[in-house]
Amino acid sequence: MIIPDRVKLLMIGDSITDCGRARPVGEGKGDSLGNGYVSMINALLEATYPTKEIRMVNMGIGGNTVRDLKERWQSDVLDLSPDWLSVMIGINDVTRHFNRRHMREWHVSLDEYEETLDQLVASAREGGVSGIVLMTPFFIESNRRDRVREMVDRYGDAVKRIAGRHGTLIVDVQQAFDRYLEHHHSMELAADRVHPNQTGHMIIARAWLQAVGYRWDGQ
Repeated sequence: MIIPDRVKLLMIGDSITDCGRARPVGEGKGDSLGNGYVSMINALLEATYPTKEIRMVNMGIGGNTVRDLKERWQSDVLDLSPDWLSVMIGINDVTRHFNRRHMREWHVSLDEYEETLDQLVASAREGGVSGIVLMTPFFIESNRRDRVREMVDRYGDAVKRIAGRHGTLIVDVQQAFDRYLEHHHSMELAADRVHPNQTGHMIIARAWLQAVGYRWDGQ
């Protein structure tokens, strides 16, 4: 696995990352890391790599868009001095175009999304973060002509472009869900196609761990 020993790994995002984590900083035992993919990744890392002593921090906040991340980037990322950083943001940036259709000031355009996320990644690099993992947003819908799914895919492509520009790791979360959706209906994972159940969170965790070279034998 490519994550070094004794690093501080901070994960930031929206409700899918948050999952009821502790406030003000999601760190520690019990439910401190929430009940989603962050805690699953932490548990698997601790169980499989007990000597690495990776320090996990969850800074997800439900309802966030990339604008919100920008507002709290200094306090919730840079001031906490992580060695590694994982970011998944975008579903709220997309869905506000649909569930807040008339509130146009809430809409985050694709250009704003890409430009803002690019700036945040650049500032993390400048702030000394050595490892960065970018995760695409996802919509648990197999019909790629669905209007929300089409927009999510465009925002996901922006994440991939940013990863390419900055040389970060990329986790294609949408692709991970698409593999599952070849055999199952989306309602098995999330009635609203956004907030996954435990199986859905494990799909996210598995894709993330694959990206960092996780192995069950602890090598």
